[in-house]
Amino acid sequence: MGDGAGEKPFVVFDRVQKSYDGETLVVKDLNLGIGKGEFLTMLGPSGSGKTTCLMMLAGFETATHGEIRLGEKPINNIPPHRRGIGMVFQNYALFPHMTVAENLAFPLQVRKTPKAEIEAKVRRALDMVQMGAFGGRRPAQLSGGQQQRVAVARALVFDPELVLMDEPLGALDKQLREQMQYEIKHIHDSLGVTVVYVTHDQAEALTMSDRVAVFNDGVIQQLSPPQVLYERPMTSFVAQFIGENNKLAGRVKAIEDGEALVEIDGGGFSRALAVNCGDAGSRTQLSIRPERVTVGESNLPNRAEARVQELIYLGDHIRCRMSVLGYEDFVVKVPNTPGHAHLAAGETTTVAWHTEDCRALDAA
Repeated sequence: MGDGAGEKPFVVFDRVQKSYDGETLVVKDLNLGIGKGEFLTMLGPSGSGKTTCLMMLAGFETATHGEIRLGEKPINNIPPHRRGIGMVFQNYALFPHMTVAENLAFPLQVRKTPKAEIEAKVRRALDMVQMGAFGGRRPAQLSGGQQQRVAVARALVFDPELVLMDEPLGALDKQLREQMQYEIKHIHDSLGVTVVYVTHDQAEALTMSDRVAVFNDGVIQQLSPPQVLYERPMTSFVAQFIGENNKLAGRVKAIEDGEALVEIDGGGFSRALAVNCGDAGSRTQLSIRPERVTVGESNLPNRAEARVQELIYLGDHIRCRMSVLGYEDFVVKVPNTPGHAHLAAGETTTVAWHTEDCRALDAA
């Protein structure tokens, strides 16, 4: 899906900035192209600028500087209701005095759609979210999950080319939230509509997106498909924000053939991929995923002594918190499969990792 080679992006942020007080920039010089049919998620902590970007695209906020284009047309001065964008927010915003079917018919009536066509489109949209039997009910008679389904259907009923979703699953419980993630993803796949989705939940972003833009402090830190974001973070912030991550601070001793030899502050050395670490003498932070660390004897190039601090049984794996090279919170995920070392709190063992699973990043 999405941003094919040679295709012009469907949504473009061109040097967009946003300030509320004329001094502090909430969004700094944003350049972003979103392909037609792409599912792009803006991910980041609160205050990182992701929601502001979505609101500028929707037309509820105005860019202080720069231009936003939709299908090659500048939309900075077009009011929200004339942008033809479907929207889903966390608080559903269904009209309480209307039935479900009337809620869905409303955006079509506004667009002067013929009556017979309205009925067919409402039926199709409700079936798409498995709410076909609920057309006659009012929002108050529905559960939270059902209301959110209706809100998704209402955003899609007039066949928009672009749908914006801001934390739409934030109010749902974990199981329902996960179910809705897959449903929204399937609807996106079947309709081929362009979706821009905002969340602070990294698992949600990894599950749903074609690409994820990780925001921090008004700037996109990295824009990549989910797998690349997790496996190959480019900055310490991204490594820390996406998934669990062991970080070891140190200094670069030498760089050769794209590999850095790093002296770790707590003593010892590790080889790492020189991703974003400066030259010899620079401070750096190593990033190693807990599932990429092996426990016990191995012939891997990077080894350290470890003391088991705590074991937490999580069913499919055991989470071991260890003391390694002066760091008390070094985490290793040991799969719960036959043949894996039986560990006990307080014992000493060895941990090891491949050079390519260790990334030398900025010193953060």
